[in-house]
Amino acid sequence: MEYDAEVAVVGTGSMGALSAWQLARRGIRPMCFEQFAPGHDRGSAGGESRLFRTAYAEGSRYVPLLREARKQWRELEAESGVPLLTINSGLMIGSRGGDFLAGVRTSIEDHGIDHEVLDSDELQKRFPQHSIGDDEEAILDHESGYLRPELAVAIAAEEAERSGAKIHTHTPVRRLRRESDSIVVVTDEREYRFPRIIVTTGAWTNKLLPGLTPALNVQRLIMTWFPTRYPEQFRSNVFPIFVRRANGYDISGWPTLDGTSVKVCINYGWDHVADVDTVNRTVDDRLFAPISEAVTRFLPSLIPEPARVGVYFDGYTNDHHPFVGLLPADERIVVMGGFSGHGFKMASALGLAAAELIDQGKTRLPIDHLTPSRFSSTPTVEDQCPDRQPRQLQPAPTSRRF
Repeated sequence: MEYDAEVAVVGTGSMGALSAWQLARRGIRPMCFEQFAPGHDRGSAGGESRLFRTAYAEGSRYVPLLREARKQWRELEAESGVPLLTINSGLMIGSRGGDFLAGVRTSIEDHGIDHEVLDSDELQKRFPQHSIGDDEEAILDHESGYLRPELAVAIAAEEAERSGAKIHTHTPVRRLRRESDSIVVVTDEREYRFPRIIVTTGAWTNKLLPGLTPALNVQRLIMTWFPTRYPEQFRSNVFPIFVRRANGYDISGWPTLDGTSVKVCINYGWDHVADVDTVNRTVDDRLFAPISEAVTRFLPSLIPEPARVGVYFDGYTNDHHPFVGLLPADERIVVMGGFSGHGFKMASALGLAAAELIDQGKTRLPIDHLTPSRFSSTPTVEDQCPDRQPRQLQPAPTSRRF
């Protein structure tokens, strides 16, 4: 059998581009397929900046992956000469004694993360940009910051090509066909054959691998930027990234990158997406009320009407943790998906894990808790969102922005 390449990467977005880069660095030259182009804004990895949190409330077991990811992001920066990750600390603000900060503390205690604990008075004094309640406190994680997502994906793809990868842009994959001696990738132009493939198609996974991976509840993520009266107060050196989960609010924020606005977003999907190919990217003004209310209450130096809006996707699994690993039904296929709002920061490490799985059939990275086989069945979208109607700002439990 003559193959078109040693391995295919189907979907060259966040996970696909980083997987292609990691494969190419190992001397494995993948052939990649992308329906748009690496760094596009029509999937999950968009919005100018994404959080890089290390004191991880979602689970202490992610911390080793996050530290490996930071190392891999730095290696990509060194190879490309392009800065992608800024560590400017992260404020985790929550109710005193609440579950959110308890999860953050567990990660810190388990892994010795550099941090400070700030009571409400100290928090208000040091970070007057925030309006702080008496019942709130914060942990300042000195190992956190933010990434530049579109640039990072584009640079990873470019570096992969420099090392021998072939990327077919603007080439949708219509279907995959499993045969005894190959995996066939079908495009509009022709069919390609490979002995192994990596599938990282994000919100499109439901369409490409129906019944083989857990069906994803795909949701619209709406990112919002607010004008600031005092841009000097929100620069990276004085305004850490933040997550605030207290008093019924769940929001995140970033320092200003354009010198005029500050991104502050709700940390969950806004509504269910029935078809990712026909999604409505226009947002009803009425849906901005919760985030505008949060900005008014907590960030009084911002003008609480969005100046800019971005619409993206996220795919949520039932347990709100991703699946990464060999496909149980066919171990020639590595699948990565369902990142449930907290995947991009780990893309550089998970790309390494995928490359190792292709190269060696196993990975040294601690991803056992992400195995696709942990799902005893493959629930349908109807199971996860039975009414198929927009959820109208009802938060997905434990889901988080990345």
